[in-house]
This record gives sequence, structure tokens and C-alpha cells, in this order.
Amino acid sequence: MTGKRFWFCGLPLVLGIWGCSEDSLPRFLRSYTPHERYEEALHAAGLEQTALGRDWLAAARASLEAAVTVAPPYREESYLDPRETMATAYRIPLKRGQRLEAAFESEPDTSYRVFIDLFLTRGSDFAPRHLASADSLERRLDYLARRDGDYLIRIQPELLRGGRYAITIVVTPSLRFPVSGYDTTAIGSFYGDARDGGRRRHEGLDIFARRGTPVLAAADGVVRSTRRNRLGGNVIWLRDDLGRSHYYAHLDTQAVRRGQRVAAGDTIGFVGNTGNARTTPPHLHFGIYSSGSFDPYPALQELPTEPASFTGDSASVGEFVRVRTARARIRSLPTTRSTVLAELPVHTTLKVRAGTGAWYRVSTPDGAVGFVAARITEPLDGPIRHEVVADQTMLLTDPAPMAVAVDSVAAGAEVGVLGAFEEFLYVQGPNGRAGWLPAY
Repeated sequence: MTGKRFWFCGLPLVLGIWGCSEDSLPRFLRSYTPHERYEEALHAAGLEQTALGRDWLAAARASLEAAVTVAPPYREESYLDPRETMATAYRIPLKRGQRLEAAFESEPDTSYRVFIDLFLTRGSDFAPRHLASADSLERRLDYLARRDGDYLIRIQPELLRGGRYAITIVVTPSLRFPVSGYDTTAIGSFYGDARDGGRRRHEGLDIFARRGTPVLAAADGVVRSTRRNRLGGNVIWLRDDLGRSHYYAHLDTQAVRRGQRVAAGDTIGFVGNTGNARTTPPHLHFGIYSSGSFDPYPALQELPTEPASFTGDSASVGEFVRVRTARARIRSLPTTRSTVLAELPVHTTLKVRAGTGAWYRVSTPDGAVGFVAARITEPLDGPIRHEVVADQTMLLTDPAPMAVAVDSVAAGAEVGVLGAFEEFLYVQGPNGRAGWLPAY
């Protein structure tokens, strides 16, 4: 037994398994993600053969397929029910050069273990590829997108653990703007614009500014060359600490030398119109290269970073609510401009999975997911009416004929109707149990 103890690192005490440090793991395991190491521990303990273990592994896979698309800046208050084998994933479209920052907070702060992983997917046939895992203590992700695509953040707690949490997701530029006192509104020509009658394309950005305006290093790095050529005039090549090459052209003068180390924001030259720009107003041509050129704009674009505060009822997160208006709209994103996924009848019962801004992220009893304005819902504090059951029937876990029965309701019993979904009523039975009955 002693030779297998390393497989059990990190499993919760409820499973009767002890913890250990990563330093005690064999070398071949140290490249595993924390989530993968936990999976291996489940296999080693034989728990993947149990319903609980199978459900946990399946939830991890299913969450990536059903990831919720969000638009940063985004903050969500949510709940991971320890009674369920849950995982939640968020889909964030990113452009190359953008930096993704995500922070996870337990509410209240607890010591339960949560696995936070980042994946990349591109197109419907591209299987999610693991990129990074959050630090187990800080629970933060900070990742530079090296290609365009959809990035997935998956959150999953260890077995039989969970609770309330908040996640904040923001997107920031990875480069400092290279012209002092200006921003992206000064860009007059963009990457990919036609040049020479369409015979070539523009491989950078033209940033127009007064002659002599300081040109700044867009990132920490080392100056690789300062020279003069026919097209760019006075130019500087800088290689940043992430291996990207920056090209600054049409400078009036250079202010650095080859081999000099600079920090982001240091002055390296001054705006001019040398080279083939002598007939145009002064500007900086800024390009960026890594296995060829790519668009610098996403790496420079400042986006909002303050997400809306949640204004709904925190007590409703993780609970059932009902809509209190007819034709309540469930939307693809928490905004009235997003796609309407469905219109719900009054009293439709929904499970609140999370809250963001003035919205709830909800799931319908048949598994559809979307966003509903919190103000058009109400908690199931009491019945909307009472009905008498005509024949003996079973109280069900879900609004489906083959659902599991949780209680029996005798003929003539009175039930309180809490909500509805399609041909079923969500009721409180005579014994106080809540469940579903076919509508009469």
C-alpha cells in the first residue's frame, strides 16, 4: 500500500483518503494538471466505477461542450452544489495579443479544492486543448492569447464539495500604446489595408501624431537593431520578453542603441515621416511579428474592465424561481440586445445557476440554458394556487413521465402549485415534499 499513496493526493476527507504535497509526486506525474491528477486518484481508488465518480468525470467533459458564452468584463455570482457532480465552463472569444484575466473567489472563503482550467477551441471540429491551470491558492488565471479562438474556463470542485463563488473575467491589452499621449483613435491605417493598388497589404498600424512626439516601447525587451532603410526610414526592431518582434518605422530620430534593454513606456524614438512616408503627415508605423506578422490592434485596444455588479437576489442563486410575467424572454447573453432563445409562459419554473448584473443565468427543467432579467422572476415562497388531485399519483423529480418518484400523493389530496413547465406542475405535496405532477 505504501507504494501507491501518491495517487491519493488531494481527495476530500469524506472519501477517507489522505493528502500530500506535489513534491512527493513522481516526476512523470508532475506534468499533469491538478484536475488530471485528481482524475488519476479517482481511477486508482476505483471510484471511477461508482456512479459518483462517473458523474464527476462526465460533468467535466459535458461542461466544455455546454460552455456559457460571456462578454467581458463579466462578473458572476454562482453556486456549486456539493450534492451534485457539477462543473461550469465559460466561453470567451479572444483575439491574438489580448490578455485574459480571471479571478475566482469562494463566498465565504473556504478551503475546499476547486480546479480551474483554461482551454482553446477553434471551430466545431477542434477539440478543446488544455492551455493553463489556475494557481491552487490564488485561484487566478492570467493568459496571453497567442491565436484567435474561443477560450474556455472550466470550474469544478472536488467530489462532495462546493458552495457559493464569484468569478470575474476581464480582457486587457498585452502591449502599451506606443505613442505618448495617444490611443487607438489616432490609428489612421489598419492591418491588412491594401497597398500599391492591392499588390500588397499593410502589415501594421499607422498611428498619426505630431512630429517629435515620443515613441514608447510597447513592452519590456531588448533593442535588436536601429537602422535606416528606404521604406521605413529610421526604424527600430525590438524583441520583447515573450519572443515577439516589434517594428517601429518612419521615426524622426531614434533614442536607443542596439542591445539596450528597455521597459514598457520608455522613450525609444520620436514620431516623424522618414522613408517612403515623406509625402504623408508624421506618423508611426507599428508592426508586430511572431512566425510572420499579425494584427497589433487587439494587443493595444483598451476595453472596459469594470463589470456590472449583481443587483438580483443572492439568496435565489442555486434555488428555483418562477417567472411572473407572460412571454418572459430567455436570452443568449445578459443584455436586451442579445438573441431571444425562447418566450416562457407565466409561472414557468427555472433553476437559478448564477447572477450577473441585473440578470439570472438559468436552466429550464429540460436543460436549456440562458439569461432572464431578475426583475421578472420571484422566489417560490408560496403557492400560486391550490389544486385537488383526482387520482392517486406519484410526485416526480423532473417534469417527465419516466422521472424518479419521490413521494406518493393520494386521491383527493390538496397540493400547492408553485410553478409549471409544459404539461407538468411543480407542487408542494401533503408531506411537504416538492416535485412534479402531470397537469390536470
